Amino acid sequence: MSEIIRPGTRILITPGTATSANFSLSKSEILNVVTRAAEIGIEIVQIREKSLSARLLLELAAEAVELVSDSLTRIFVNERFDIAITAKAHGVQLTSSSVPVDRVRQLLPVEMIVGVSAHSADEVTEANANGADFAMLGPVFATPGKGDAMGLQNLAEICSAASPFPIVGVGGIDGTNESQILQSGAAGFAAIRYLNDFVKIEQ
Repeated sequence: MSEIIRPGTRILITPGTATSANFSLSKSEILNVVTRAAEIGIEIVQIREKSLSARLLLELAAEAVELVSDSLTRIFVNERFDIAITAKAHGVQLTSSSVPVDRVRQLLPVEMIVGVSAHSADEVTEANANGADFAMLGPVFATPGKGDAMGLQNLAEICSAASPFPIVGVGGIDGTNESQILQSGAAGFAAIRYLNDFVKIEQ
């Protein structure tokens, strides 16, 4: 198992609401969350701001990396491995339709972690075979716009079949069910609203 994806790993995903029009405010809010996440020990923050230009995304990611430099929190960039490399991020999160992991690996620093978002057992198997460090699998629970929920039983079966390849559950996860994700064999969980709200409450 990757030394970054340890049992109980939490991945805070940014809300995805930053645009060029609101960038100054959004950047400030995201960096405040990153700072607090590092203070309370959130393992990974994934910068997932698809509406930003490459220039603005790089600015945000690079500042986030700098903020966590004295902590154990790691910064991942969603899909844009070029931005991740330039910002000196710790990892990149690819989608199932991204450039294949083995191709991306040829460009990345050897220490950079690669996660792949998956929605089925086959996609988990493919991610593992192609050299990903972990798969983010979901949606486990119902969540708007993310397709049918796979449920805990399917999650447990896929985690068992893929072991020791680490799987992180995602989709509809909150304080009422996060323990069930870990009990199903997942190495951790990822969340947008739950972990963003959690960080803000803990301030």
